[in-house]
Amino acid sequence: MSDRRTAMLEKLAELDEQHALAVAGGGERYVERHRARGKLTARERIELLIDPGTAFLELSPLAGWGSDFTVGASLVTGIGVVEGVECMITANDPTVKGGASNPWTLKKGFRAGQIAEENHLPTISLVESGGADLPTQKDIFIPGGKMFRDLTRASARKQPTIALVFGNSTAGGAYIPGMSDYTVMVKEQAKVFLGGPPLVKMATGEESDDESLGGAEMHARTSGLADYLAVDEHDAIRIGRRIVARLNWRRADGITREHVKLEPGVAYEEPEHDPEELLDLIPTDLKEPFDPREVIVRVVDGLSESNGVVFDEFKPLYGSSLVTGWAKIHGHQIGILANAQGVLFSEEAQKATQFIQLANQIDVPLLFLHNTTGYMVGAEYEQGGIIKHGAQMINAVSNSKVPHLSVIIGASYGAGNYGMNGRAYDPRFLFTWPNAKSAVMGPQQLAGVLSIVARAAAEAKGKPYDEEADAGMRAFIEQAVEEQSLPFFLSGMLYDDGVIDPRDTRTVLGICLSVIANAPIEGTDRFGVFRM
Repeated sequence: MSDRRTAMLEKLAELDEQHALAVAGGGERYVERHRARGKLTARERIELLIDPGTAFLELSPLAGWGSDFTVGASLVTGIGVVEGVECMITANDPTVKGGASNPWTLKKGFRAGQIAEENHLPTISLVESGGADLPTQKDIFIPGGKMFRDLTRASARKQPTIALVFGNSTAGGAYIPGMSDYTVMVKEQAKVFLGGPPLVKMATGEESDDESLGGAEMHARTSGLADYLAVDEHDAIRIGRRIVARLNWRRADGITREHVKLEPGVAYEEPEHDPEELLDLIPTDLKEPFDPREVIVRVVDGLSESNGVVFDEFKPLYGSSLVTGWAKIHGHQIGILANAQGVLFSEEAQKATQFIQLANQIDVPLLFLHNTTGYMVGAEYEQGGIIKHGAQMINAVSNSKVPHLSVIIGASYGAGNYGMNGRAYDPRFLFTWPNAKSAVMGPQQLAGVLSIVARAAAEAKGKPYDEEADAGMRAFIEQAVEEQSLPFFLSGMLYDDGVIDPRDTRTVLGICLSVIANAPIEGTDRFGVFRM
């Protein structure tokens, strides 16, 4: 076994441990208490909801990592196929503080809503939540209203919203079923009210009980809030599936619901090289370059009568630190930009700008494979126009209208993160490999810059420089930047949509490209002013 494979497997084992924390929810005690009430867990509900044998692409599973809150933020989000329709699915995890929403829950839910909006997906909410985590209400109440606004806007865009209510849905949470197009409630389990019996007693003096105040049967027979009354959780899921089956859903690419159910996707060939070999390709030291073409041929479709060539490279002899070209992934055409030697020079920036314009001209999505230390610095390069050429590339990325996908496979430092379509540039999806790092610059470089600045300040004041303090400062800064540039930290901040096994990259991208095809793909010819 190669050293590279060993190192990557160790990182993947760490990733599995962190994902296990999210799956564990509130812990064994609270999971068992939940089951003792005859209830399914959030992920069990999702598994029954999606079509048998289909994948569920979980998003932001490490949300809240490194914070005071449970990893996963008491919410499961992801994309699954229900009755042949790709849907955004959100599920409260009631084993974590009764499914109460904390600030990270909110951010994770907003990201799910953004993905659903951009890709024109129906949303299914599996509801069981006690509302806001009250100690953090100041971080939830004001921005939380966006959640309800977005539900109504989704309905106005003809993106159906469906709520399956399995338990408590109280206070602001009551507006989830209240504002969804379709609402299903489980008999003797669902409780939907703006204020529970204690709050009603305090506010009005009225004595009431859960069932008369907000029980499923009351809402089905009296208030009319429930469109369907389910006898149990399995029945609620059955009803939810039937609702989706009757949506008359139509994808922009013309693939019908029945076609997706019987024969998902379109015809394609598996890669020419085994994706398993990706674990042997990635150096343990990010400073060591590797050829991104070796990654590309293990991710894109192999040879077939329809595509002729696995990867049609564009401008292969110009700007060689950036590889650009055309390929297919699971039958979907894609334009690829992949960093080769880490640094982006003027030639690479100009090459990327032209390639992005071409993709927009022919309405083809773009995939960015990050492994860059940023744009080149130095007097020669500044005089050569690196700023304006980098600005051209960032202009093109910013104003491009075709869908973008990003995978950080190595380093993603400095303005290179911007030019390669980092999170700030709203890619449809962004995933990270467990070896990747992202920051304003490398830890040693950042600590070194601060040291140079401090030394110059001391010299300007005529004071001796404390070398011992400098060494301590550099070590502290390097450690802090190293920790804050690691995948788990960044994923916990929701700066990506998940940390993935490199071997799963092709599958994940295939799902994303299929999801993107639900909405029309249209490029643009308007990029603003390019500095020349």
